[in-house]
Amino acid sequence: MGTPIGNLSDLSPRAVETLSQCDFIAAEDTRVTLRLLNHFEIKKPLISYYQHNRAQRGEQICRRIEGGETCCLVTDAGMPAISDPGEELVALCAQRGIQVLCVPGPTAVATAVALSGLPSGRFCFEGFLSVAKQSRREHLEELTAERRTMVFYEAPHKLTATLKDMLAHFGDRRCAIVRELTKLHEEVIRTTLAAAAERYESEPPRGEIVLVVEGAAPAPRESMTLEEAVEEARRLTAEGMSASEAAKTAAKQSGCKKSDIYRLLSGS
Repeated sequence: MGTPIGNLSDLSPRAVETLSQCDFIAAEDTRVTLRLLNHFEIKKPLISYYQHNRAQRGEQICRRIEGGETCCLVTDAGMPAISDPGEELVALCAQRGIQVLCVPGPTAVATAVALSGLPSGRFCFEGFLSVAKQSRREHLEELTAERRTMVFYEAPHKLTATLKDMLAHFGDRRCAIVRELTKLHEEVIRTTLAAAAERYESEPPRGEIVLVVEGAAPAPRESMTLEEAVEEARRLTAEGMSASEAAKTAAKQSGCKKSDIYRLLSGS
């Protein structure tokens, strides 16, 4: 179940009802969840479920559900199972034939993309970059040609190093640094990787950060003259392609008009 990423008013009526009716709650940090429950005057048993106890607790939770109890899984903020150990609990439930339902709620990924001002029709979520230099470098190298807008989570004390690494791998691209979403000091900084790296060199950021980075520009199409396009079409027809299809293919490759290529091809 999704929980507020900052503003408690974002918890939906359905979410309040679900928390009120379940038998127990599996929480990333029971202290954080207890504050949420107290705000809505909900009293329910809590069990911790986080990165370092997920294997043992996952089995315990599943056994309780199989015994007839209902469990509500929450994380500290946002959607559990998204860049979160809850992913493994959902998979375990699926393996054991336990029904899993989702109560949608706030998520920093979609909220940050919506605020970024960058293309949002297609984007990819990359989570946290590894702290290991080799894994981090390999991750970024895999993304150098990624054309979709990219979304990352980052800790404030690592942001400057991350911006420098991205600048080295991606070149200077547009980006948005989205801080403290839905909280009192929410901030959206629309800038570039180079400008952001310079800014935060002397001004360490604070708060939870989502980094949205522009995707790679399309690879430039190789220029091809009309004569070269016709030659390519001739080559394709020699391989058995029809003149019309050859002209169409050569047009896509060259940017020349299909009709011009077909006319010269047919007249040759």
